[in-house]
Amino acid sequence: MKELIKKLTEITSPSGREDKIREAIIEEIKDYVDEINIDKLGNLIAIKKGTGDKTILFDAHMDEIGLVVTHITDDGFLRIEPVGGVNPRVLIGAMVQFNGYVGVVGFEGETVEEYSKNQTNLTFDVLYVDLGFKSREEAEEKTPIGTFGTYYAHFNDLGGKVVSKSLDDRIGCVALIETIKKLDKPENNVIFVFSVQEEVGLIGASVAGFNYDVDMAIAVDVTASSDTPKYFKRISMKLDEGPTIKVKDSATVSDRVVVEHLKKIAKKENIKHQMEVLIFGGTNAAGYQLTKSGIPSGTISIPTRYIHTPHEMVSMFDVEETVKFLVALANNSL
Repeated sequence: MKELIKKLTEITSPSGREDKIREAIIEEIKDYVDEINIDKLGNLIAIKKGTGDKTILFDAHMDEIGLVVTHITDDGFLRIEPVGGVNPRVLIGAMVQFNGYVGVVGFEGETVEEYSKNQTNLTFDVLYVDLGFKSREEAEEKTPIGTFGTYYAHFNDLGGKVVSKSLDDRIGCVALIETIKKLDKPENNVIFVFSVQEEVGLIGASVAGFNYDVDMAIAVDVTASSDTPKYFKRISMKLDEGPTIKVKDSATVSDRVVVEHLKKIAKKENIKHQMEVLIFGGTNAAGYQLTKSGIPSGTISIPTRYIHTPHEMVSMFDVEETVKFLVALANNSL
């Protein structure tokens, strides 16, 4: 599974530019599903037919947070805008790439006072990207305005844990792929959605389920982990304690029937899990709740440290338990 994580996380596909990651996922699943569709927004929808008449949908978003070029200076430095939730503080000194050109993010400061002020009150207005270009003309040729970029970071295996960019939510995609490969003839019909543009407003999930009769939708995403020093004291999720069953976040309250079903299956199948109440953020479950006349929805989350940085961290135990959980949900009648 680690090789698959490495493969998917090192692909560059920010929101709205998911072509590369979609192609890689298709290669992984094409021999294991009954049907593959790509809708008009670019969502990848794979179907595994079951023996029963109920349908469950599993969603993981393919996109990652990123950057886009907004302006180029006379001497070839790039000005940028975030694509999704990028904290400017995380960018200082970070390696980024645009069109395969790798560089470093810096910030302005002509005097000690200005430097200190900008460092304290950091905004995208004072950031720039240095790709080593010598002129505006060179930059415009190689990374014109409108070019998308991402963190330039690599997969690292720490044994029981792994670190990489874009584990949000490539780790959810890995969980879905592994589930697909483990299923033969599930009890429920299963729709696997690898959705687009979650990071900029749950865009893909808002339409992905529209053409299907879905009885339950489950978003598979990351969530915050509270087991680092002095993290939010009102959050209880931890690495190595299993996936979480979300009760609510800032975007949605999970359907009560869905939550109870998830708890029942986890207990029946002896899946180690946690309950999650997140005090910020949201998942694609909110998109499915608003689809057609409404789909009962919930979220299974994988606790993750350092979300939206170049070096996110997850526990392999939690990922493996998530796959076990999804397989059990597919094989137990709704």
